[in-house]
Amino acid sequence: MSAAIELRDVRKNFGPTEIIRGVNLSIADGERHAVIGPNGAGKSTLFNLITGKYSLSGGEISLRDEVVSGLAPFQINRKGLSRSFQVTNIFPRMSVYENIRCGVLWSLGYKYSFWHIVDNLKDVNERTAEILEEIGLQARAQIPAGVLTYAEQRALEIGITIAGGANVILLDEPTAGMSHSETDQAIALIRKVTEGRTLVMVEHDMGVVFGLADKISVLVYGEIIASGTPEEIKGNAAVKEAYLGEEAE
Repeated sequence: MSAAIELRDVRKNFGPTEIIRGVNLSIADGERHAVIGPNGAGKSTLFNLITGKYSLSGGEISLRDEVVSGLAPFQINRKGLSRSFQVTNIFPRMSVYENIRCGVLWSLGYKYSFWHIVDNLKDVNERTAEILEEIGLQARAQIPAGVLTYAEQRALEIGITIAGGANVILLDEPTAGMSHSETDQAIALIRKVTEGRTLVMVEHDMGVVFGLADKISVLVYGEIIASGTPEEIKGNAAVKEAYLGEEAE
C-alpha cells in the first residue's frame, strides 16, 4: 500500500531546544492514524511541520511521493492536504452555508473568478448542500456560524476541511471540550467523512483513539517510541510506562 504521508528523519529545533528528534513515520493511503503522547511531546509541532506552518530543521516530508517540505501551507493544501486546529477556526459572521461554500469554490476550479455570481453557480450550491447534509448541519445552513454550539462549530470546521477537496485530513484534538454524547456524535461524523480518505489525528481521549484509529503512533519527547495497531499499542509495555498507564487496560 502506498504512503499518503511519509516523514523521513524529521527534526525541529527552536533555538538550541530540539522539539522533534528524528521522526520517521509512514501513513498508508486510506488509513486512519492517531498520534498520541503526553503534553509537550511535540504533537502539535509535528502537525505544523507536516502542514508547512513551521519549516523543518532537518529531514523531509512527502505527500504521495512528492516532497512538500519547504512549501507554503496554501501550496500543500492545494496538493490535497487540509487540517483543523485545536481552537475552532471558522468565519463566525458568515452563515454556515457560506463557510462551506468558500471551500467548495476553490475545489471546483473557480479560484479568483470575480465575474461569476456565486449564488447562480449550480455545481457549487449542490456540493455545498451535500457537505452540509454529510455533517448534519443542513437545518442550520442560514444562521451565522458564530451562534452554533461548540460541537456544531467543530462539525462545521470538519466540513470546511473536506470542502476544499482534500483527501488527506489532519484533525488536531477534534473532540476536545465535548461531552460524552457530543464525542460519540463526533466519532461517527469523523468516521463517515473520512471514509476513503486518509486521516491523521492528534487526540488525548483514548476512547476516541481506540475507536477510530487503524494505526497509532506514540510520540514522547519528540521521538516515536512505538507504532502499530490499537491492540499492539495497548499491549506495549514501553507505551504503558511512558503514557497510557491504566488507560490501556
